[in-house]
Amino acid sequence: MSVNYATLGDLKKGSYIVIDGEPCRIVEMSRAKTGKHGSAKAHVVAICVFSGQKKSLVAPVDTRVQIPVIEKRLGQVLADMGDMVQIMDLETYDTFEVEKPGGDEEEEQLAAKLQPGVTVEYWLIMGKPKIIRIRSSSS
Repeated sequence: MSVNYATLGDLKKGSYIVIDGEPCRIVEMSRAKTGKHGSAKAHVVAICVFSGQKKSLVAPVDTRVQIPVIEKRLGQVLADMGDMVQIMDLETYDTFEVEKPGGDEEEEQLAAKLQPGVTVEYWLIMGKPKIIRIRSSSS
């Protein structure tokens, strides 16, 4: 599992964080200074990268948190297998299966364009691949 560590207070909206063992993108973040002897707290609302679930975290701003390491790579679609797509990495020539994007309208449009021969950008997040966008078509 490839993660780095950072201080919660250093993160911003749009950053990535690991909450409950899942990589999430921060969509909302607020800081609050508590009473006379309390330490400042951060309230983080994030969306899980793979499931789309909303997660929240409240902790002191000096807490060390995990940050997922995201590798951006290119691959070519080899086969459409219903809910899964077979992809070959264009650097290592490894083949693997990835779940088709789905959930919101934007991801449904992306899934519709996945045909054999199409070059895609995928992110390897904590050892798990996710298709992000189409780089070029096979036309």
